[in-house]
Amino acid sequence: MEGATSNSPAVLVKAPIRVAAICGSLRKGSCNRGLIRAAIEISSKSIDGMIIEYTDISSLPFLNTDLEVDGTYPPEVEAFRDKIRRADGILFASPEYNYSVSGPLKNAIDWGSRPPNVWADKAAALVSAAGGSGGNRQQYHIRQIGVFLDLHFINKPEFFLRRPLAPPQKCDRDGNLIDEEIREKLKEVLLSLYAFTLRLQGKSK
Repeated sequence: MEGATSNSPAVLVKAPIRVAAICGSLRKGSCNRGLIRAAIEISSKSIDGMIIEYTDISSLPFLNTDLEVDGTYPPEVEAFRDKIRRADGILFASPEYNYSVSGPLKNAIDWGSRPPNVWADKAAALVSAAGGSGGNRQQYHIRQIGVFLDLHFINKPEFFLRRPLAPPQKCDRDGNLIDEEIREKLKEVLLSLYAFTLRLQGKSK
């Protein structure tokens, strides 16, 4: 065949890693949802080989095993589980509710854990925007849950966005991240998740 020889080197096309981004707040103006929008923008512009897709959990019913019929789940749950199954990594962005995980996020985690567990052996990262704590307590609770789920979280850098009551604000009233220093810290988290995902898959950076 013209242009090809037996000595031609093989060309390997590296597929991008896909990250499912999940927000633990259902509020449209949530700063945590803004963190996901910023992460999508950052990855598309400056992290070659990483695609982040927002994964909506607002339509998921409350977990009820009565809804499971012959090993199948409601359509919304099946669609959610399929998105997690196809993802290489997970990005959680969530507020802190009563020192712990938000109800919507815990519900989504529980649906994904139903057999077969779609979270297993995936890399994951945590970011959060909350009041005085920045959401650190709920992050540690998610890490505990992740032990059972066989999720593998990056350890550094940690990302806790403490939202001040007085200016300067880190997010605008629509939840968009407007602080450039925070954007750089978010990028560091994404780069760490990217590198760790490749390591878990046995691929070089």
